[in-house]
Amino acid sequence: MPPLVRLLRCLVPLLFLVALGWFLWKKVQPSLFDFGNPLTPEPRITVTHNTVLTKIEALGRLELVRYQFKDVVEYRKSTYRFLPDSKVALIVAGNAIGCLDLRKVKPQDVVFEGDSVVRVALPAAELCTWQVDHSQSRVYSTQNSFFNDAELVDEGYKYAEKNVQRAALQSGILAQTTQNAEQILRPMLETMTGRRVVLTQQTAPPAVPQRR
Repeated sequence: MPPLVRLLRCLVPLLFLVALGWFLWKKVQPSLFDFGNPLTPEPRITVTHNTVLTKIEALGRLELVRYQFKDVVEYRKSTYRFLPDSKVALIVAGNAIGCLDLRKVKPQDVVFEGDSVVRVALPAAELCTWQVDHSQSRVYSTQNSFFNDAELVDEGYKYAEKNVQRAALQSGILAQTTQNAEQILRPMLETMTGRRVVLTQQTAPPAVPQRR
């Protein structure tokens, strides 16, 4: 057998082993790299959902006005008799929404007069929601909280939320809601019915006298 042929017969298995080793190295290299550097790969996140529908509620509130407020609140709390008061200062943003609950409109509240007029008795305006906008609010400072910062801040925000309610009512949000209802509902109802629409307010039912 010629020497060249013998050489090729020896080299072919060697080349095959080298190619096989290279292929296996490429496959195994990522795993070895990750094992040697445990902090390098991104963490694996597993999320499990078990969402349950608990309630379906029909909504009939027509939102008609939104008031937005800015306030600086200093909430002070006396906790210990011989220690200074705890204080937190908050820069608070809040909003309140006035609406009409159209679910309260009954068939007897809609009265047609002739061929050209319809009277609609609307329910009283309500303050639907009031809340602190935490994305636009922040804690300015805390003093003498005695390691109870979170509790003190939470109480301060709860007070601020009640103040948003009071401020909205004092600023006339209910009257503004009624005015906006006139401006929005009358043109819409006139377009739908082809009649002149007269909006009135529902009257409270007479009180039933109690037996003595």
